[in-house]
Amino acid sequence: MIGLAKSVFFLFLFCSSLVSQAVELRGDLTQGGMVIGHTSPDARVVYQNRELKVSPDGYFVLGFGRDAPLKSELNIRFANGFQEIEPINLKPRKYDEQRIDGLPKNTVEPNAEELKRIQVEQQLINAARARNDARTDFLSDFIWPVTGRLSGIFGSRRILNGQPKRPHVGVDIAVPEGTPVVAPADGVVTLVHSDMFYTGGTLFIQHGHGISTMYIHLSKILVREGQEVKQGEPIAEVGMTGRATGPHLHWGLNWFDTKMDPALLVPPMSEVLKNKGKE
Repeated sequence: MIGLAKSVFFLFLFCSSLVSQAVELRGDLTQGGMVIGHTSPDARVVYQNRELKVSPDGYFVLGFGRDAPLKSELNIRFANGFQEIEPINLKPRKYDEQRIDGLPKNTVEPNAEELKRIQVEQQLINAARARNDARTDFLSDFIWPVTGRLSGIFGSRRILNGQPKRPHVGVDIAVPEGTPVVAPADGVVTLVHSDMFYTGGTLFIQHGHGISTMYIHLSKILVREGQEVKQGEPIAEVGMTGRATGPHLHWGLNWFDTKMDPALLVPPMSEVLKNKGKE
């Protein structure tokens, strides 16, 4: 009888240990989505051969690109040697086609010298996306950096001057030039460039663990590299610099080099505009 009691007790301890080591995921399990996870702070978390940073509170984050595989796995190994495989099942998305005509020919078919410039600028962008800061600003709710008519959505197949190009990997908001752009969440500025070939005035903010946001086609940038920013703080002004046919903000969301849909982090624009009209 005593032996049975001991067995039940140790089984209880074992099950309690497993419960304490459970992995929780919240967010958008869909192509283009971002998911925040929580586990034991001493766990090692690996997704697609990348070891994820785990905060002292046990939080980590991962993201899925436009065409991410619908099925994958998250590997979690705990300090006691226990290993858990968490299946990731994503919802598929369908994407629209967007045609844009009237762009200067060289912005669609750059010459050799322009290609060299583009490569140098891309290295700066890659470095900003590669940041893996320990900060956890990504845990907070995000807000729209500017509100207005959506003129471009995430994932659209783009036909520029009649030529098929890479899909659109951000959200475009059409508002007048000079409209203030605010930080959608706390973070640190990692890249400021006044005139890139494609993106014109370009700004990156790091929110921690590889999550960054980008703002392009800006007419004016109000912050500097290394500056800490708070949610709602003005960071720039809308413009039409770089490859643009009219004033708008292109807002992008990255998990390292994976481009995600920032619209999934905020309330629907129609709802925001409706509430704004009631103020």
